[in-house]
Amino acid sequence: MHILDIVENSINAGATRVKISIKEESKRNLMTITIADNGKGMDEDTLKKVVDPFFTTRTTRRVGLGIPLFAQAAKMAGGDLKITSKIGMGTKVEATFIKNHIDLQPLGNMADTLVTLCALYPHVEFIYEHSVDDKIFIFDTGEVKKRLKDVPINHPLVLEFIKDYVDSNLKSILEV
Repeated sequence: MHILDIVENSINAGATRVKISIKEESKRNLMTITIADNGKGMDEDTLKKVVDPFFTTRTTRRVGLGIPLFAQAAKMAGGDLKITSKIGMGTKVEATFIKNHIDLQPLGNMADTLVTLCALYPHVEFIYEHSVDDKIFIFDTGEVKKRLKDVPINHPLVLEFIKDYVDSNLKSILEV
């Protein structure tokens, strides 16, 4: 669901802390995905251009598809995308989706996404919060790092633990 792309945008903008929040509300038939960071933020001009696939701040290629594809996925599923940002404060990307919409793309494997982020960006603190109605799961790499002391979070055994831990906790909140 393009979450990894959006988080990588945050990291490329200098974020040291990224919060990924997924809120599923059965009664409202709504899923909201929010990615908020403490990166450098964007000015108003950049904020207006960021949904254009032919706008990018990268020099390696001339298109940027993460945000435009995320916006398209939201709109195709009856939702929308909203981006707020302040220079020096960070950026918040929020997408809404109608849960039972026929064009809702799969969320993807969030345990694998978190493992990938921890492996590639061990210096970044990731907070993952996933709620389904009144059930909630929170995973905070800052807390994991405190317990690990000198063991790096991207150590293969730690990554295996993270995958299993996130998988099992997500199963418990996603069960009907």
